[in-house]
Amino acid sequence: MSKIEIKDLYLVFGNEKQKALKMLKEGKTKSEILKATGCTVAVKDANLSINEGEIFVIMGLSGSGKSTLVKAAMGLLGRDGLVTRGDIWYQGLDLPDLKPKKMRKICGSEIGMIFQMAGSSFCPIRTVRAQLYESVREHEKLTKEEFEVQVTELFEKFGFDDPKRILDSYPFELSGGMQQRVGIVAAMLLNPKILMADEPTSALDVSVQKQVVDEICMVREKFGTTILLVTHNLGVIRAMADKVLVLENGEVREYGKTKEVLENPQSEYTKKLLSAVLELRR
Repeated sequence: MSKIEIKDLYLVFGNEKQKALKMLKEGKTKSEILKATGCTVAVKDANLSINEGEIFVIMGLSGSGKSTLVKAAMGLLGRDGLVTRGDIWYQGLDLPDLKPKKMRKICGSEIGMIFQMAGSSFCPIRTVRAQLYESVREHEKLTKEEFEVQVTELFEKFGFDDPKRILDSYPFELSGGMQQRVGIVAAMLLNPKILMADEPTSALDVSVQKQVVDEICMVREKFGTTILLVTHNLGVIRAMADKVLVLENGEVREYGKTKEVLENPQSEYTKKLLSAVLELRR
C-alpha cells in the first residue's frame, strides 16, 4: 500500500493559473506562458508513488522544483502556492483539498518535516525544551513530566550523550550540525508515519553529513518510517535511497529503483546530471 501518491500534479504560481494551464494544454512553452500570463509553472504533470517503509529521493539541479513538490505535500506554499491541478493522496485523503485545521493536525503527528537549515525553524530566544514541548502539546495532552521522559528517551535513541544540556540550550548556542540533528529529533517527537527532508545535509560539512544520513537511516530502521528526501548529493542518494525521481524544470525525467537510474539512466538530462557530478569528483 502506498503511503503517498501524487497524480497528474501541476503547480502554477501567479494570478492567471487557469489560463496558464490552458496554454500548457495547447503546447505552449513555460517561457511563452510566463510572458503571456505572468505565471510560473513550477511543477508539470508529476506522478509518483511512495511505498510504506521506503526511502524515496527527489533529485535535480537547483530550481528544478524538488523542494516545491515537497512543500506542496506539506501545505507550506502559502495561498499563492495551492495545487493548481492533480492530487496528493495520503491514507485516502487528498491533501490539497483538506481544510487548514485538518492539515495542521496531520503535519507533525503523521507527517514530519526536516528543513534544509533546521536552526531557522527554531525561535532563537526560547530554549529547545520549551519549543519541543509546545510542539508536542499542539497534538497530545502530555504533562511536563511525561514530556521530559519521552523527549529524553528519544534523544538517547539518537545517540545524544547529554540530552539535558541540549534541551536547556538556546538554538544559537548549538552548532549548525547539532541544530540539524535536533531538527531530526523534533520531527520524530510524535512518531510520524512519513518524514520529509528538504536538503538536510546541504549546509553541513562532510563528517556531520554522514552523521545526519546515518540518523535518517536509523529512523527507518527503528521506527519503520517512510522517508521522502530532497537532495542533489549523489553520495547521499547512493547511501540510502530505494527509489529516485529526477526532476528538470518541474518535469519528471526519470523514475525508478536507485541502482537502475544511477547505473543505466535513460534520459539525456539524467546522464548529464550524473556525468557533471563525476567530473567534479576528478
